[in-house]
Amino acid sequence: MLPREMSEQQEFRHELEATLAAREEMGAELEPQLVDRFADRIEQEIDRRAKEQAYRQRPRSGGHSAPTIPLALGSLGIAIPLIGAAGGLAGVAGVIAVCMAIVLVNLLWVLGRR
Repeated sequence: MLPREMSEQQEFRHELEATLAAREEMGAELEPQLVDRFADRIEQEIDRRAKEQAYRQRPRSGGHSAPTIPLALGSLGIAIPLIGAAGGLAGVAGVIAVCMAIVLVNLLWVLGRR
């Protein structure tokens, strides 16, 4: 167990003992407020730990830091006139070649990000 976790456990233990001592001193009429206060403290600590763990487990981006949306939109923007020109000049074979080239460029770019 890490020293930080140990001190947090000791802190919670101390707080629980203080809550129980206050309950004994104040009687049953204030018990619900003491329990609610302690439960709120536990919920806050759970939320803090969950956020800390989520931050640590957040995936780190490697490779290109640029988003893929501009690449996709650019590919579509370039594909339209290229497909039109290839279809008019080379027919179906030209359209297939342009589509394969665009897919290949996008695929290589995405694989390069990994």
